Amino acid sequence: MWPLEPPAVSARHSFDTCVGNTRDRVRRELLAAAGDSIEDAGMRFRDAAQKGALHGLRTDAFPVPGIGADDAVRWVYKNGMVEGKGRSIYDELMRAPIHERCPMCGHGTVTTLDHFLPKKLFPALCVDPLNLVPACAECNHAKGERVPSSAETTLLHPYLDRIDQDRWLEARVVESSPLWLEFFVSPPNSWEQVLSERTKHHFERFRLAERFAAQANRTLAGIRRQLTSLLQAGGKEPVRAYLADEAETRLADRLNGWEGVTYRALAEDDTFCAGGWPQ
Repeated sequence: MWPLEPPAVSARHSFDTCVGNTRDRVRRELLAAAGDSIEDAGMRFRDAAQKGALHGLRTDAFPVPGIGADDAVRWVYKNGMVEGKGRSIYDELMRAPIHERCPMCGHGTVTTLDHFLPKKLFPALCVDPLNLVPACAECNHAKGERVPSSAETTLLHPYLDRIDQDRWLEARVVESSPLWLEFFVSPPNSWEQVLSERTKHHFERFRLAERFAAQANRTLAGIRRQLTSLLQAGGKEPVRAYLADEAETRLADRLNGWEGVTYRALAEDDTFCAGGWPQ
């Protein structure tokens, strides 16, 4: 999971921007009157997030006063943000990830904004920047409109959670045909139990073990000829040295990036270094 800097735009400013140019006068006045409630909803959302209590938020406690959920989403998010004056905020959020990579999985390309808490269930947060996470289509689809049922099933939030200072992603070589890397979460002992369970849940929800393994196999296919040449020239130690060097370079950039973890797992597997890759 790639962390992102929290958006600088407040929930109230985003809402006011999105509804300010509403053409229908009655509708515009109705939306404008909801501004204080939107600001309060944003504060409650932030307070719960800071306390690790997002799972305790009630969906019926986040309406846009006087407006149904479907209308709020259509008038505020679709008309006001996606297609209206709030588009500048939308575009700014979409540009936040480094190299356009999805912060939820670390390798997909960002193509959409995902509502961390579903917009139809929490309409008052439908244009709250802290609730809008740039994501790839696959992660957006995998997440769907689920809401956390407990602290342990609360997905990691790229704006709020910082876990990449610790080593938690591991992989092992599975000697099968074809060879496969099994990725898994191995939290450090210093982590609280809730964070460990949240990370494992996030990993499972987005099927990161399968997605990382597929990427790892593509990487292996690209270096297979080079590994064979190293093995033929000097045996397994040059192979191990090459893999370890590649791992060190990539892990220095991203401690829990799938690519660096792939090279590390291959370097640490004696059978693989001795020629255990598909010929």
